[in-house]
Amino acid sequence: MELLGRLRGVAGDVRVVGLEIEPARVAAALPYERDGLVFRHGGFEIPIAQRPVLVRAANVLRQYEEGEVAGVWARLCARLAVGGLLVEGTCDEIGRRHVWVALGPEGPRTVTFATRLGSLERPSDLAERLPKALIHRNVPGEPVHAFLRDFDRAWAAAAPYASYGARQRWMRAVRELSADWPVTDGPGRWRQGEVTVRWGALAPRG
Repeated sequence: MELLGRLRGVAGDVRVVGLEIEPARVAAALPYERDGLVFRHGGFEIPIAQRPVLVRAANVLRQYEEGEVAGVWARLCARLAVGGLLVEGTCDEIGRRHVWVALGPEGPRTVTFATRLGSLERPSDLAERLPKALIHRNVPGEPVHAFLRDFDRAWAAAAPYASYGARQRWMRAVRELSADWPVTDGPGRWRQGEVTVRWGALAPRG
């Protein structure tokens, strides 16, 4: 319901379909249907008539094996409309921390780290919300581990900016980080507690 409200703020004709594999949960959601919002029983096959422009899959791959992720990604991306996007990742229960991969039909493009800045002690706190494709790769020798290490160092170096607030410290840290990592967004998103990096820079080795 919240997603529909936010999307309609920028696209008045958007339609949202909530899919759930557990029938009881679908039944419980039906009373909340409204114009532009419906709930359906289904999973990775995405059983809807139209190809979606955006698929958001949050916390759905946590119980899967890492080796299964690529197949699920391919299955979901195969259902996208032309120009569509898959966003797959993991967030905490109230959305304060979220890490997701954005994929097009060709595969993964970027990884976004997002946080409510007031709740963050250091950037590597986001490691526990890495998506399934990366969470077991947060070990020495893997790019995502090096990225979080460098992010923590940039955060520590930006400590003097903390007197201006966590937002200014985050922005300074990301600006320093972007000297060595392919950050794809800019200050407008950093200000929101986000940073997006090209997938190729963080992709697992081997």
